[in-house]
Amino acid sequence: MQRLGEHLRKQRSNKGISQEELAKLSTVNLRTIQRIENNETSPRKSTLELICDALEIESSSINSIESLNHGKSLSTIIIHYIFLFIINILLMGIVGYLTLDSEATFHSRIGAYLLSFFIPCFIVFFTQKLTSGERLLKYGMGYIFYVISVFYVMPFGNAWFNGIRLGLFPCILISQAVLFYGERLLPKN
Repeated sequence: MQRLGEHLRKQRSNKGISQEELAKLSTVNLRTIQRIENNETSPRKSTLELICDALEIESSSINSIESLNHGKSLSTIIIHYIFLFIINILLMGIVGYLTLDSEATFHSRIGAYLLSFFIPCFIVFFTQKLTSGERLLKYGMGYIFYVISVFYVMPFGNAWFNGIRLGLFPCILISQAVLFYGERLLPKN
């Protein structure tokens, strides 16, 4: 797999142009070109178009190479999913502790309702590029596993009764709804 910087360096070399000449032709800073060719940075779309125009190559041919550069390594994907798992457990642990704990009070349950709204709002704000379904799958799976574990620990009838009475299920419903519909709360650009 050829990386974008290597491809651009090869195209520049084939044309017999130095990095300094490319910087002058494309009006892109020399250091930026060096970083791109060394795969230290990914160029902005406008910068890539300037370089492609100077090299007389079509930027559409570069798009496939650029999309490969955005691929993630296996270790990055594993670390990403480990952190997603931890975040899901933390989210549910907070809400579960505030609602189901034997020492939970009225005030802690109110806190659980507020956190069930504001934490997903925070997630929605920082994951605006995700679709509603992707966001719900990534950050809402902990709730599903938590509900399953509640039913595993408590008898079926007690789980429903306590889950509704103590506020766990309404908190889960609020969180899931905000994760799915939360982008409607964001201001339009």
